[in-house]
Amino acid sequence: LFAIFAFATCGGYSGGLRLSVDCANKSESDLNIDIAFAYPFRLHQVNFDAPTCEGKRREKLSLIGDFSSSAEFFVTIAVFAFLYSLAATVVYIFFQNKYRENNRGPLIDFIVTVVFSFLWLVGSSAWAKGLSDVKIATDPDEVLLLMSACKQQSNKCLPVRSPVMSSLNTSVVFGFLNFILWAGNIWFVFKETGWHSSGQRHAPDTMEKQSSSYNQGGYNQDSYGPAGGYNQPGSYSQVGEYGQSQSYGQSGPTSFANQI
Repeated sequence: LFAIFAFATCGGYSGGLRLSVDCANKSESDLNIDIAFAYPFRLHQVNFDAPTCEGKRREKLSLIGDFSSSAEFFVTIAVFAFLYSLAATVVYIFFQNKYRENNRGPLIDFIVTVVFSFLWLVGSSAWAKGLSDVKIATDPDEVLLLMSACKQQSNKCLPVRSPVMSSLNTSVVFGFLNFILWAGNIWFVFKETGWHSSGQRHAPDTMEKQSSSYNQGGYNQDSYGPAGGYNQPGSYSQVGEYGQSQSYGQSGPTSFANQI
């Protein structure tokens, strides 16, 4: 939906401006000079006639600039993003098993999402700059400077109507919203890939290895090794006063008497 709004507000635009040239000789004036332009904004191909205020002769002029490259690039990204989103939705719903087969589907989806995020950023930035140039080129005050009659102080040149650029401004906003949407979706697509799954499996394996190495380091549940001095639960041995080993077990005094 965001992609549709982006290319619809830009690709479907058409606007215009109106100028007024009031010559010293009123019969030579033209108070309604309409100039229409539209997507893809090849303004140098937009021609219009203007009075020269020198008899009935009129001059043929054109707007300045060609901003079709940034506009068409932006619309192309929006159209392909819409088509890919539509195809991905069909795959998610009807071909989920094939999508996850061999992890190929999530990897392709992840790469395409990263590419589209980058293209949305570049395309929106380029179109924002192109739109700024379009506004300057279609500014009625700037267009009046192209007319020779407006260079004479005896003639009065005035802007009657300026072009409405609200839909084009909206297209730029939707362009950057699409960038945020696709860039934020990178994380969710990454979670579907095998890279994220392998990272989650690696952490428990590491903990298990550390736990096993801890147990093998000489600690058991009920006994300590030779270095600790304890052999079996309930008994221990020590060297007596005359160098003889004495053992004290669970049998208590009887065992001690037998040893004596």
